[in-house]
Amino acid sequence: MKITWLGHSGFRIEIGDQVLLVDPWLAGNPVFPGERRGEAIAGATHILVSHGHFDHATDAAAVSKETGAPIVAIAELAGWLESAEGVPVVGFNKGGTVSLGDVSVTMVNAVHSSSVGSDNGPMYAGAEAGFMIAHAGRTIYFSGDTDVTADMGVMQALHAPEIGILCCGGHFTMDMRRAAYAARTFFDFKTVIPCHYKTFPLLAQSAQPLADALPGVDVKQPDVMETMEL
Repeated sequence: MKITWLGHSGFRIEIGDQVLLVDPWLAGNPVFPGERRGEAIAGATHILVSHGHFDHATDAAAVSKETGAPIVAIAELAGWLESAEGVPVVGFNKGGTVSLGDVSVTMVNAVHSSSVGSDNGPMYAGAEAGFMIAHAGRTIYFSGDTDVTADMGVMQALHAPEIGILCCGGHFTMDMRRAAYAARTFFDFKTVIPCHYKTFPLLAQSAQPLADALPGVDVKQPDVMETMEL
């Protein structure tokens, strides 16, 4: 499989017969090179959105219209995007699994919040979530925005992900210390990829503390638009 970091929490994941864009915030993302947008979204088959916040969901409809790829998200957010933007969607909920070609995606719990902006302030957008993305006996855990939660033990028991894409920038999500604790305590990752950091001064600027806290785990620290083959 190939995983490309799009900056912040955005990823392009080429797995099985799918090209998945996960939380692809491109327009307005201060660390994403706008001239590479076409490269980032080329061939996309589905767009996974973990929750409604602008730095995860705001570009999803535009990318869907450009590529024709359906948006896969929690039912309330998916339904709103379908109604408001006229884009194809796949709505499901926590504990549910959808088949995207030969890839299965299970929605799992996260602990955060979820809303979209409206003229009357924040509007409910369903609950926040993470994803287990599986193909041919290999599983990626995409945490979405979350804190450490004991549910992660259930996730490990049921899904045994070998790759963890973990938020770790602090302030709005787990910081490096808490992400490392989650990885050590609940999971048995071979590879960890940090996200939701470096985008703004408010967030952690380096993932080295995460790498230092996880000896024996391959902690990748890619540049934006760098592709990792795993």
